[in-house]
Amino acid sequence: MKAIIETQGQQLIVREGDILFVNRYVGSKAGDVINLKKVLLIGEGAEAKIGAPYVDGAVVKATLLENKRGKKVYVFKKKRCKGYECRRGHRQELSVIKIESVSI
Repeated sequence: MKAIIETQGQQLIVREGDILFVNRYVGSKAGDVINLKKVLLIGEGAEAKIGAPYVDGAVVKATLLENKRGKKVYVFKKKRCKGYECRRGHRQELSVIKIESVSI
């Protein structure tokens, strides 16, 4: 079964068994079960239920596999003829989750 969920400010299309990288769930550890109740759409084809804004009673259960940091992204700023150069890096905090079940 397919569902569209909202988590960490993102809308994602998920199915059972999918592995996703989302922004870190603060205070969570590997092995925790996460219940995602913000389900926007559940089902496929003519049987799909659309929420207004969320589908009542729909739950997507996910297991947190690990917390990690993403790839480093460099930001480089320069102003010509002024001698100004600035280089900064950023690594996003991520959680890896696996979708266990999609149910109404």
